[in-house]
Amino acid sequence: MLFNSLEFLIFLPLVFLLYWYVFGKRIWLQNLFVIVVSYIFYGWWDWRFLFLIAFTTGCSYLSGVAIGHYRTHGSASIAKAFSIGNVVVNLAILGVFKYYNFFAESLQTLLQSFNCQLDYPTLNVILPVGISFYTFQALSYSIDVYRDKIKPTKDVLAFFAFVCFFPQLVAGPIERASNLLPQFQKKRTFDYSTSVDGCRQMLWGFFKKVAIADNCALYANMAFDNYSEAGSLSLLLGAFFFTFQIYGDFSGYSSIAIGCAKLFGIKLLPNFRVPYFSRDIAEFWKRWHISLNKWFVDYVYIPLGGSRVSKPKIVRNIFAIFLLSGLWHGANWTYVTWGLYHACLFLPLILLNKNHKYAGGFREDKWYPTLKESLNMLVTFVLVMIGWIIFRATSVTQAVEYIARLFSFKKGAGTEVVFTDSLWLIIVILIALIVEWCNRNAEHEFSKVIQRPFVRNLVYFLLIAAIYVSFMKNIEDDTTFIYFQF
Repeated sequence: MLFNSLEFLIFLPLVFLLYWYVFGKRIWLQNLFVIVVSYIFYGWWDWRFLFLIAFTTGCSYLSGVAIGHYRTHGSASIAKAFSIGNVVVNLAILGVFKYYNFFAESLQTLLQSFNCQLDYPTLNVILPVGISFYTFQALSYSIDVYRDKIKPTKDVLAFFAFVCFFPQLVAGPIERASNLLPQFQKKRTFDYSTSVDGCRQMLWGFFKKVAIADNCALYANMAFDNYSEAGSLSLLLGAFFFTFQIYGDFSGYSSIAIGCAKLFGIKLLPNFRVPYFSRDIAEFWKRWHISLNKWFVDYVYIPLGGSRVSKPKIVRNIFAIFLLSGLWHGANWTYVTWGLYHACLFLPLILLNKNHKYAGGFREDKWYPTLKESLNMLVTFVLVMIGWIIFRATSVTQAVEYIARLFSFKKGAGTEVVFTDSLWLIIVILIALIVEWCNRNAEHEFSKVIQRPFVRNLVYFLLIAAIYVSFMKNIEDDTTFIYFQF
């Protein structure tokens, strides 16, 4: 079920009312209800996916219980075996559904280049929606139990609710058990102010997704589909619009998910913090898809030694996490190349110990950045935008040709028409950036409440109107969230 669908418009209020007024008297009833509606939400795409998420959840739950049991009884090796076993089983499932065909076809192509003909069978399988998100969430639990960072739970309903909680099930944030699981182990009570803030955050999320991302997609697709004939200005606009398409799409989902969770008394961790105001690549990765980046840092980078090893090993560790990040996004060499591209940008900062230069965030006493900060933001934005060209391209060859033609400064047919037709969207994006800058240090990008009721209601009306107009305009197009395929 899509957030930006009429089904969800009916689903959410109905679930909200039943959750608080029918199933709100007992914790176990609330959790059972969360599991049922979450499985309905997830099974709306394909009911067969439910068996997979149930298996992943069950394996992680049982492994957690087993790890806790054998750790208590002094059998550390058996506890380690259960932890490794759960990781292997879940990654094997992810590998079969997401990566088997990619590696089989890549190996076959490599062998053919040496005149070696070996045919590897491919699998005709559908990639389950959100499999990378809930798999990583379940894995983090069993790993943290083994590391003794959290205690294993025997509350099966709370654990299943933790893994399948529908707002963040298919596109994150990737929650840690230490934050989310305890919230399902205690009774939730309705809080009006939190729910209102959640609705406001959802409204901003819908605006970013429907009014910005879906409209940007039209122009981005136009540029990438016709890149071989388009002029440099059209290609620049195409890259610019995809940069805000993927941000509006993914951060929009996160805002909707986090805001929606507040309606049910659940607090999810932030996943984006105004990433396009970053002053270097290191800061960008602290502000973009925060939950995934922290996952790779905690479970890959630090176990490999982090930054407290020799320089060659630091280089290895950086390339390892960015390579895995690229692969996590999809079985395509463009994602791998995109990951390696960012590794090359990030590496000089960490080798020079400048990766924490902007760890303190933005100053509250200044309404605008300094000239130096503005230039750093612009350079970082351009570097990120070039990376998004690689990410969006269907092949590495297309990415190289797109970038080469972009910097060729050639004219193409229809450049001026595309520019004038999309000027209104550029203005909308700039307005959204101003709003986000004003909330740069707040809990979310639409945190600050406008005090005057008339102005506040007018802003809400304009946002809803923009969402409605954009929704009706693009109703025939594919407006699925980009990260559903990851």
